[in-house]
This record gives sequence, C-alpha cells and structure tokens, in this order.
Amino acid sequence: MLIRADSWQAVGREGWTWSHFSPREMACHHCGRLVIDDALLTLLETMRLMLGRPLPVTSGYRCPEWNERVARTGRDGPHTTGQAADIRIHGGDALSLIRVATGLGVRGLGVQQRGEYSGRIVHVDLCEDGPGRPRPWVWTY
Repeated sequence: MLIRADSWQAVGREGWTWSHFSPREMACHHCGRLVIDDALLTLLETMRLMLGRPLPVTSGYRCPEWNERVARTGRDGPHTTGQAADIRIHGGDALSLIRVATGLGVRGLGVQQRGEYSGRIVHVDLCEDGPGRPRPWVWTY
C-alpha cells in the first residue's frame, strides 16, 4: 500500500509504524512530497533489525522533476514509484546489507562503493519487472 502526503509533515505518527525511519527521511528532497510503499518501509525496518545498525536513507521517494535532475533514469525511475531507497553504507557493512537484502527478496540492487565515504550507497528496490526496468537486477554506479 502506498502512503501519500503532499508534505512529509502531514504524516501523522499514528499511521507511521517504522520506528527507525522517518517520513522526512523518506520524502522527496526537492518538494517534500511523500509517496512510499509500506512494503519498502517494512523491508528497511527488517534489514535494520537484522543487521543491528542504523541504515541512513539518503534518498527515498523522488518526484519526477527531481529524479530527472539527479538520476539517469529520467522522470520515471525506481525512486518515483515509492519502492526504492538509497542507503549510506560502505565496506563490510555494505556486503552484509547486500546479503540480507537479497535474502529478503529485493528486486533491484545498485552498488556505489567508490569515492568519498559519504557518497557510498547501496540502492534497494521492490520494483516489478517491466519495460526498461528488468527485475531482478543488479548494477553498479
């Protein structure tokens, strides 16, 4: 089920059951809108509990305009579906996350482990197979 709000601030605590992730963290950095699949939030929460460490989300939902500016996938990439998140993580912790994520049925897995530590991420998504977006799939940035 998709959770939708014009602003992350409009999301009430009573409907948000994922204690390690916030609506603000998952909202679009450009416009503040929130469109996020509760299955993705449950996946993130499960991975967080299994790994026993924080999983800082650097990008959750992206509006089409923002995705077009920051990603090669244009206006309809995985983040625009509310089914994708980028997690800041590196090294052995990234490998542990990848193992847990694949075991939990992640359909898309992107890995960026070069450059500054603050820019190293693992992308996870639950998108279905479709035109221009084959799943399951793994890639590097």
